[in-house]
Amino acid sequence: RKPKTIEQAVQTSLLLAIACGLATTLIGEAVIGTGLSLMNIPADVYPHALQYMRIYLAGMPAILLYNFEASVFRSIGETKTPLLALAVSGVINVILNLFFVIVVHLSVAGVAIATVFANVISSLILLAILLKTDKPIRLSLHDLHPSRAVAARILRIGLPAGLQSSVFAIANIIIQTAINSLGTVVMAASSAAFNVEIFCYYVLNSFTQACTTFVSQNYGAGQFERCRKILGVSIAEGILATVLSIALVLSCGRSLLAIFNSSPQVIENGYWRMMIVFAGYVFSVLYESFSGYLRGFGISLVPALLTVLGVCGVRLVWVFAVFPQHPTFP
Repeated sequence: RKPKTIEQAVQTSLLLAIACGLATTLIGEAVIGTGLSLMNIPADVYPHALQYMRIYLAGMPAILLYNFEASVFRSIGETKTPLLALAVSGVINVILNLFFVIVVHLSVAGVAIATVFANVISSLILLAILLKTDKPIRLSLHDLHPSRAVAARILRIGLPAGLQSSVFAIANIIIQTAINSLGTVVMAASSAAFNVEIFCYYVLNSFTQACTTFVSQNYGAGQFERCRKILGVSIAEGILATVLSIALVLSCGRSLLAIFNSSPQVIENGYWRMMIVFAGYVFSVLYESFSGYLRGFGISLVPALLTVLGVCGVRLVWVFAVFPQHPTFP
């Protein structure tokens, strides 16, 4: 029941999103060439990867703005609005992909431009709704200024969670370097499988985000017993939904992989990857649910450090110590 603080939180969040987005664009543009060079990317793929990433990085302010806006809506339990905005931009993305690639013949650049434009659309849709809504999260442009106190609290919770995701990304880059050393067939298989796997991960992640939202609301209301119940329900529902989504994806996995690449070798390697990765998803539900639960109380650093050391640490040790002895895709 602190409407003024909500107003400050919304304003600060959106200004922070734009500032962080611009910083990410500038830093990314400065290091992307070196980063891609370290990943053992084949010479014929490198220029396309560099071109795609440079265009994609230019859209980071819009990507961050959408994610911050979506979080603002989720903070009051409103998840349909950001979903609808994303659905609209998703349709636009597909249409523009076809237009830029087939009609204009822009190839990789066309895909990147379509993605950036779609992200701009989704962020503008949510911005327009925030300006007109009658809910406490309404945004006013007439008195737009950040609050240092609110920004400090957002960063205290958000930076460790961001560190957790960033270290995951760095670990993925190192793992991708190992994958790239196995040739273009394996690269194509891994990329296709990842694009299929991500559907199941988003199902998994949605329950951890819901856990954070409900725990934080009940913690703020002093309903501590509810917080513990929420954790149990989130884990149970998360596991059930994840298992069902994995079963669905694996049942038509080869057909889904064929959408990206029809090569039998690519499809077989991609299906291998999905089965191996999915085997660990139940544990992912557990540690992500616990992380989301603790973030609901404002405790962010501890789960971030444990995840970084436990998950990413093991992966990096494996890549450097085990993989060189058994340099195969499985």
